[in-house]
Amino acid sequence: MAKSDKINFSTPSGFPEFLPSEKRLEVYLLDIIRKVFESYGFTPIETPAVERLEVLQAKGNQGDNIIYGIDPILPPNRQAEKDKSGETGSEARALKFDQTVPFAAYIARHLNELTFPFARYQMDVVFRGERAKDGRFRQFRQCDIDVVARGKLSLLYDAQMPAIITEIFEAINIGDFVIRINNRKILTGFFQSVGVAENQIKACISIIDNLEKIGETKVKQELEKEGISSERTEKIIEFIKIDGSVDDVLDKLKYLGLNLPSAEEFNLGVSELETVINGVRDLGVADKRFCIDLSIARGLNYYTGTVYETTLIGHEALGSICSGGRYEELVGMFLGEKMPGVGISIGLTRLISRLLKAGILNTLPPTPAQVMVVNMQEDLMPVYLKVSQQLRQAGINVVTNFDKKQLGKQFQAADKQRIRFCVIIGADEAAAEKSSLKDLQTGEQIEVVLANLAEEIKQRLGIITSL
Repeated sequence: MAKSDKINFSTPSGFPEFLPSEKRLEVYLLDIIRKVFESYGFTPIETPAVERLEVLQAKGNQGDNIIYGIDPILPPNRQAEKDKSGETGSEARALKFDQTVPFAAYIARHLNELTFPFARYQMDVVFRGERAKDGRFRQFRQCDIDVVARGKLSLLYDAQMPAIITEIFEAINIGDFVIRINNRKILTGFFQSVGVAENQIKACISIIDNLEKIGETKVKQELEKEGISSERTEKIIEFIKIDGSVDDVLDKLKYLGLNLPSAEEFNLGVSELETVINGVRDLGVADKRFCIDLSIARGLNYYTGTVYETTLIGHEALGSICSGGRYEELVGMFLGEKMPGVGISIGLTRLISRLLKAGILNTLPPTPAQVMVVNMQEDLMPVYLKVSQQLRQAGINVVTNFDKKQLGKQFQAADKQRIRFCVIIGADEAAAEKSSLKDLQTGEQIEVVLANLAEEIKQRLGIITSL
């Protein structure tokens, strides 16, 4: 093959590829997340990577981020088939950009097969046609949970979300974090009370949601561009800066609600927020893990009530590491009935990338093997295979060397993969039903009877785990 004919085998921009040590970390985190999700009764589902475009654009249009035109690449002699079928209307398709909208369509498709409230989790890959850069991907894995009901959904489901977030991030042990909670009705009600026009409220909420990214001065400028007077802008900024303990903020909001004109929506939001906070506490979440933050709005239009964003303390520049909220109309829009829901999402691929770069997480060893059975001589392979199986049956992960190499090179291969122990059995050891067990981390080497080998390794692994 000529040099000019070489195939470009680099990964497409924005589409991640993982080394074994990185993929093992992802699997480890997925197992933790799955265990917590299932402990609250969430059940797994999977939706197609491709959805009809009209479904994806039905609510909270993400038109700028959708990857369009998912269709077979046909040879020239069949191109007319593609042209004839067209890529418009109900036939137009695209890759899913999140899991919430496809989940709504899933419920509409399986309405009579599901039991409500329906609680599901998904850990699928999603796709966004955005500019690829550090920590931002066009393909990434999201870990989502949602609960959807027909007619009415208890606010205690909203309260469960911070409890679930807390359990996950405490299990991952990434340091201190805080779940910032708000209610969109509070923001909407406040804007109504200070005279913001109904058709300006959604734009105002989106601007407020960018406070951390663009700063207070820019927020004021953006609000004024929307036609909000400087007087109203000052009131809005003053309002979203209300802070203090959870109880202090609730008291301030209740007092404010007594003095605002036309405060029905505002007071409803405060009441819902108080119910959620009480539920969070009843679920045993420590006060240090959550707060009320009136600047949290979540930009997507389908959120209508409780909203959440989770921030890693000391690493606020990482942004939200878990977010979500309540929606009232997203699912029902496909069916014409009220189907409220609440959910959260962890963008796991992005999160891992950020935490690795910040040194908060470390990759795992590139292999799950804890022991290597080395190859001293080919005729002892039946012994090596038998010992390897005995160790596996005892719950130990083992790799067996089938190729005979210098012992030092086998040790080097084990060490490179961060395998802790090597089992060495030569002719004399096999005859005596013994082995040498070498600890590559400490350099220690001891003699162990084969009958006791599994127990010795498990004991030493237990000591390692407890350190």
